[in-house]
Amino acid sequence: MKTLPPFQIGSVSDPTQVYPPREDTFFLMRHAQKELKPDDIVLEVGTGSGYIAAHLDGCLYVVATDINPHAAIMAKLNGLNVVRTDIAAGICRIFTFVLFNPPYIPTHPEEKCDDWLEYALDGGFDGREPLRRFLLQIPEVLTPDGRILVLISSLQDFEKCEELFIKFGYFFQTIGNEILDDGEELRIYHLQK
Repeated sequence: MKTLPPFQIGSVSDPTQVYPPREDTFFLMRHAQKELKPDDIVLEVGTGSGYIAAHLDGCLYVVATDINPHAAIMAKLNGLNVVRTDIAAGICRIFTFVLFNPPYIPTHPEEKCDDWLEYALDGGFDGREPLRRFLLQIPEVLTPDGRILVLISSLQDFEKCEELFIKFGYFFQTIGNEILDDGEELRIYHLQK
């Protein structure tokens, strides 16, 4: 288990330690807005700046989580209901719609930094470690008919991610894809148990 970087109670959020909205953020947000229902109770896992959660209009309630204290403070300052936690630890099963843009950059131990921003980027040795943890934990907070949108990058290997969806008991379909300027492909997957 990695030792968390120091953070002082009452510290002011450091925006350099928070993942800023980028192409992947906007891509997930557009699809989330299309899938959103008026009676949804939404959880955005790993909210970062809170950009997506702040732009979800037309549902009952939105909660955001992030392990990064700087991100949690920034999201709170942006008017969001935010819980500082790892994925959804300690949260009750009430959500009908869950969004996740997992950290997906493959990162070897010698490449790790000792800062909070790393939590938004570090996908573990294969880029899929945060996704594995999410797929295992999120049924604890999802209603039986709940839906999930998760963003997956070609850096993670789509086929291997789809194998994880099946392994953890999810039905899935791809509902969008986008190619970035550097050739990286992003896909949005719709998951249900």
